[in-house]
Order: sequence, then structure tokens, then C-alpha cells
Amino acid sequence: MSAAAPPALALVAAVGENGVIGRGDELPWHISGDLKRFRAITWGKPILMGRRTFQSIGRPLPGRTSIVISRDTGFAVPEGVLTAPSLEAALVLGAQEAERLGVDEMAVIGGAQIYAQAFPHASRLRLTEVHARPEGDVHFPAFERWAWREVGREGPIKGEKDEYAFSFVDYELA
Repeated sequence: MSAAAPPALALVAAVGENGVIGRGDELPWHISGDLKRFRAITWGKPILMGRRTFQSIGRPLPGRTSIVISRDTGFAVPEGVLTAPSLEAALVLGAQEAERLGVDEMAVIGGAQIYAQAFPHASRLRLTEVHARPEGDVHFPAFERWAWREVGREGPIKGEKDEYAFSFVDYELA
């Protein structure tokens, strides 16, 4: 009897043309369509994030298992939020949660340092490519596009509640 395959690790991010993903602890744009896609992609799954990303969100996101990575042993989190001292520990915890939830994917949702650490473990990128070059001080890690195969694209899109046009682009490790 073979064991179930481990869950895929997806990096989920909205990224400007200049690589910007944040300005301080905030998003550098308001894109309603991206928020809806983010919810759909992550719903029912373990989501892994750094402490600052969790604090910028300000609460556990409903319908998902939040796993916060922090070396600060005194970091207090609300009930139901799991913590891990390292990305490696969070990946183990995330895989256990994915199995418990019966899902085949867990998602890294930020920030920049966690994305950079998670890249070698990722097999999927679920990006919202924002067609703008906003000012910001937080960047998505540069990556070798040749190592990834585009498996889906939708857009450009710009709804009336969206600050910039964007495209949804999914990649899998080639």
C-alpha cells in the first residue's frame, strides 16, 4: 500500500511589473479581483505566512488553517492559529493539516523572506501579475522563469473596483 502524495506547495502572490508586492506592511494597490481569487485559491487549505504578514492581516482568515512562522517564542496568536519556528517546521505542520483537511495543496502567502525560503520547495506559482510599477519596499523574489511552465492565464482584467489591470497566471515547475 503506497502513501498518499505529499501536498503541493503553491506560492500565492500579487506582483507588480517591478517585483513589488508591498509597501511597508500594506499592499501597494487595491485590486478587488485579486482578493476574490486569493480567497478562492486558499479556501479550505493550510496557509503559511511570516509573523509580519499575519500581523498586517490582523486576524486569522476564515475557512483556512493559518500557520504563522516566527522565531519569537513569545508571539501570541489567536486560538486556532498554529505557529512554527521555521519554514521547515511549517511545511511539516502544513502537510499534516492538508492531510487532515483532505486537500492536495498548501499555500505560502508571504512575506518576501518566506517566499524566498519556500521557493526551493514550491511546485506551483499562483500569481496575479499586476500591470503597474507601484512604489514599494517589499519584493517578490526574482526567479528563473525558464524553470517554470505557464499552465494558465486569464487577463488582462480591470474591474471598476480595481486600481490597476492584472492577469491571473499559474505556473508549475517544469
